[in-house]
Amino acid sequence: MDTWTQTMGAGPLLGIAAGAIGVLLFLIMKLRVHALLALIVVSLATAFATGIPSAHVVDTLVQGFGSTLGGVALLVGLGAILGRLIEVSGGAQALADALIRRFGEDRAPLALSLASLMFGFPIFFDAGLVVMLPIVFTVARRLGGGILRYALPVAGAFSAMHIFVPPHPGPVSASELMGADIGLVILLGLVVAIPTWYVGSYLFGLWIGKRFVLPVPDILTGGEQVEHDKNPPSPGTVIGLLLLPLVMIFANTGLDMARAAGWVDGDAGWYQFARAIGATPIALLVTVFVASYVLGTRRGRGGEVIEKLTDSALGPIASIILITGAGGMFGGVLRASGIGDALSDSLSDLGLPVIVVGFLVAAALRIAQGSATVALITAASLIQGVVLAGDFNSVEVAAIVLSLAAGSVVASHVNDSGFWLVGRFMGMDVKTTLRTWTVLQTIFGVMGFSMAVAIYAIA
Repeated sequence: MDTWTQTMGAGPLLGIAAGAIGVLLFLIMKLRVHALLALIVVSLATAFATGIPSAHVVDTLVQGFGSTLGGVALLVGLGAILGRLIEVSGGAQALADALIRRFGEDRAPLALSLASLMFGFPIFFDAGLVVMLPIVFTVARRLGGGILRYALPVAGAFSAMHIFVPPHPGPVSASELMGADIGLVILLGLVVAIPTWYVGSYLFGLWIGKRFVLPVPDILTGGEQVEHDKNPPSPGTVIGLLLLPLVMIFANTGLDMARAAGWVDGDAGWYQFARAIGATPIALLVTVFVASYVLGTRRGRGGEVIEKLTDSALGPIASIILITGAGGMFGGVLRASGIGDALSDSLSDLGLPVIVVGFLVAAALRIAQGSATVALITAASLIQGVVLAGDFNSVEVAAIVLSLAAGSVVASHVNDSGFWLVGRFMGMDVKTTLRTWTVLQTIFGVMGFSMAVAIYAIA
């Protein structure tokens, strides 16, 4: 693939991309083809249609599928096991009861999403969502009103922090590429992320949740509800288990920020070991073992029982993992074909202010290939030269980073693995996911960009 060069122009490539998305939606929504099969077929057809050499088509598909699974499968699998242990022990119910007593039934969605904002500072979107969902599902069952009014504000909280606020990889990489002050990006990122979450996720989630009242899925419970322990763990124990991976991940990302600032030697052996232990999959693995002891062995459950609980947690999520990987496959084909590059090159010649061009390029890349992180980092690379050569102060540069972040979250759809993760976990079909999650993410992008422009204007 390194020697292959795309010879098609932007027009034909964009037409192929639009056609591929249209065919995919038709297969899934009209012909009721399973999403996994539809994604594979459309990815294959798109690869041939865009001229990817036949010898590399299968490798391109497998690489896109595998790279997505590498980041998702372990997190979702370990998170599902943790959720199953918390659910069966009665811990999820105990924490849900405590939250309701403290905040009241009417404020339960706000309490859950505020907790997710705090958890979302160090932890990635998908990992945080999977860890919180057992609590969200339990609250939703207890109070009623459908899953969306509870789950969308929570998912949006993790998404807002992941997109706008370091130490998440997208804003950190964009800041480093454009020489932005990381501390200032964190501060202004919070200024943008919190109002954006409140309007685009919390208020929108409550509103749309009344229009789509969906049942609470059994996806993280291994099937129908089981009888909980008569003596469940305390809410403090459950909170401690939820905080354990967050503390480990936060330490990991803090070390990375210290390396970027030059405070520690990134080549030191202790540093490399600490970063490995604090990696998200390892943090979740450690937490699963701790939870197995605290919620299982110490409470009289033998190894055979814990093994059965673990097995029951993994079966229901297999479909989610495979569909998410196939979504990554489709996005990988679109990246390899050069569709995103062609679109961004066309936009960069419009002669608009750099903060507007950055937003449009990031949005175009997001729509074309799916990954928000890839869109943000690629857009930052494309406008890096203009920013470094320009006479921008530190606040203006930070605002440009945030405008790129806003563009990278626009219009999550069928080529985004997160689209499938959220939709399947919440029991939504494709049409409902487009009308809820896609709209939520677009609100994030538009509102985030508006706030970034306001910061830029007053800098």
